[in-house]
Amino acid sequence: MSNWPNPILFGAAYYYEYQPAAAPGLDGEAGLQRLIHDLDLMVEAGFSVIRVGESVWSTWEPDNGRFDLDWLQPVLDGAHERGIAVVLGTPTYAVPPWLARLYPEIAGEHRTGERIGWGGRQEVDYTHPAFRFHAERVIRKILARYADHPAVIGFQVDNEPGLHLFHNHGVFQQFTDHLRHKYGDVETLNREWGLVYWSHRLSTWADLWTPDGNAQPQYEQAWRRFQTELTTDFIGWQADIAREYSREDQFVTTCISYPRPAIDDRALASRLSITAGNPYYRMQDAFALPHDSAGDAAAWNTRGTWALYHSADRMYSSRQEPFLVTETNAQAIGGPWDNHPAYDGQWRQAGWALVSRGARMIEYWHWHTLHFGTETYWGGILPHSQQPGRTYRELAQLGAEFRKAGATLDGLVPHADVAVLYSKPSEWALAAQPALADAEGGPDRRSFESISGPFYKGAFDAGLQVRIVHTEQLGSPEEAVAQFPVLVAAGIYTADDALLDWLDRYAAAGGHLVLGPRTGYADEEARARLEVKPARLTEAAGAWYEEFANLDGEVAVHAAEGSGLDLGPDAAALKWADGVYLDGAEALAEYAHPHFGKFKAATTREHGRGRVTYVGTVPNDAFAKALFTWAATGDAWRPANPSVTATSGTAGDGGTVRFVHNWSWDETSVELPVAAVDLLDDAEYAAGTSLRLGPWDVKVLREIG
Repeated sequence: MSNWPNPILFGAAYYYEYQPAAAPGLDGEAGLQRLIHDLDLMVEAGFSVIRVGESVWSTWEPDNGRFDLDWLQPVLDGAHERGIAVVLGTPTYAVPPWLARLYPEIAGEHRTGERIGWGGRQEVDYTHPAFRFHAERVIRKILARYADHPAVIGFQVDNEPGLHLFHNHGVFQQFTDHLRHKYGDVETLNREWGLVYWSHRLSTWADLWTPDGNAQPQYEQAWRRFQTELTTDFIGWQADIAREYSREDQFVTTCISYPRPAIDDRALASRLSITAGNPYYRMQDAFALPHDSAGDAAAWNTRGTWALYHSADRMYSSRQEPFLVTETNAQAIGGPWDNHPAYDGQWRQAGWALVSRGARMIEYWHWHTLHFGTETYWGGILPHSQQPGRTYRELAQLGAEFRKAGATLDGLVPHADVAVLYSKPSEWALAAQPALADAEGGPDRRSFESISGPFYKGAFDAGLQVRIVHTEQLGSPEEAVAQFPVLVAAGIYTADDALLDWLDRYAAAGGHLVLGPRTGYADEEARARLEVKPARLTEAAGAWYEEFANLDGEVAVHAAEGSGLDLGPDAAALKWADGVYLDGAEALAEYAHPHFGKFKAATTREHGRGRVTYVGTVPNDAFAKALFTWAATGDAWRPANPSVTATSGTAGDGGTVRFVHNWSWDETSVELPVAAVDLLDDAEYAAGTSLRLGPWDVKVLREIG
């Protein structure tokens, strides 16, 4: 963006209106002095951007039709005077009490007729005409006033949309119309959904039941998709309004919380100028490598170093483009019982890790720790004392590094050794009919992530870089082979014939296709396919199965004789086992079990110019790492030390940049395979140099020659 002050924006959400000194009714001079002090501290910390305004509709419009727009002017003016850019938000995710009082019918319903209680946020049915009227009015008032301000470089519409699935009467009627337009008549719907089952055949569209007690998976699939389309439409509607006021050099985005149930991030991001996301993560020992536990990449607050990279790669995947981080950890993020602020060095590590995978902005939530409200203990850059401390000092160092290295990193495209497919339809289908059990033995509604995540983590543990690709983003198989020599399709439960045939052609064109559990089992309506599984891929895989079982504990696996797979004693299968038989493939891994030993845990076969490997279980860490060490070559930078990661990308000028992290308390060193210059201190190193990394350290290097 031509009006950005730096190729890597750096800053925080700044809620001047939340400052105690700026509270209504207090001395305005005290609030102004606090504002000046805050902005000056930001300049000293190397801030180039702040985000403002998106949380306080009741401040913008204290009463119906009465607007107060002046309070933000000093913030924008002060930021502009100091060279700090501004992202201006629209406040539609937090509805004022007067609107809820005047139009109680706009409350969202979590079950038909049961309204979501007020007192939090995002409780509103954003399809309701009354809400849309008032939302558009306040949006236009704010944008008409401030869109032309020279500090404003972009707009964030709403905030973390998709929190609820709305069961309101009007939403259900829209859903019925949506089905009527898609299927045409009830007989077609009856056939496509299999509604002969349990006497659910419709005689008229009026027979369609509300979703509250629904148990039919085809209904659930359509309902989840429809809810995401409502969210996409709502955000797209706001984005279109913002574009009426924006300049060509201003972007329009929203901040995405990826676990939200009512979003399809790929579709949502297509309505925006650029993707923006809110990765939060447990720090301290959760960042340690080698790790003590598998971690969690599916929660809003992830756990594990691999999960941090997974979050970044998910954001990149939404548009297959660089992205903005609109919120991330300043101090501890979570409830007042969950305080785990970073160890020294970890803020730098996390910031550079996100940049290495495509982030063009790192913005913290938030500037000052709140003195009131739900998020009183979601720590900001300044603590409750409002005096700069450890967090501020380390982030100031990071800001200086971004300023120094930013120009060199302009246009950075992260590298990828492996691609992992992502499928929202499969995520919805495996939530409706979970394949896996959770730790308590109940249904794991996150079965898609529980299947695909270990494959991503295995590649990460093997020192490889991963690109996440939505199934809708696939180009030609030949292009994919050139871009991604290894492609993982695990948990792709819901797939049409075209997608499964594409996977076959990818391997035939020279790619290494790694298939995992549940892939190729159901069609686009989440109906179990008639073919032997994996459907349409058994010939390419040279393997098939007809039965499967859940595993109650670990089942040891060992490498098949002559397979070339190096499995240690800790390798095991988890949670699931397909009863895989060979039909032209070679065994790669086998179960050490009196019953499951008759089946194969993993198989492989050449197919055309490529290869298909079938993994019939969820691999544990040791098994998954060994699989990807065998499947992909990586490069000379693949670290030998398990506490070190090395990621890379191609800068806009064609140069290669390396990001080397030490995720541990122990000082270590890395032998450089090529000559490089340190972008942070300008030191030059010859090939073969032993580069020292301190505890929780990161180096940013540009290859020479």
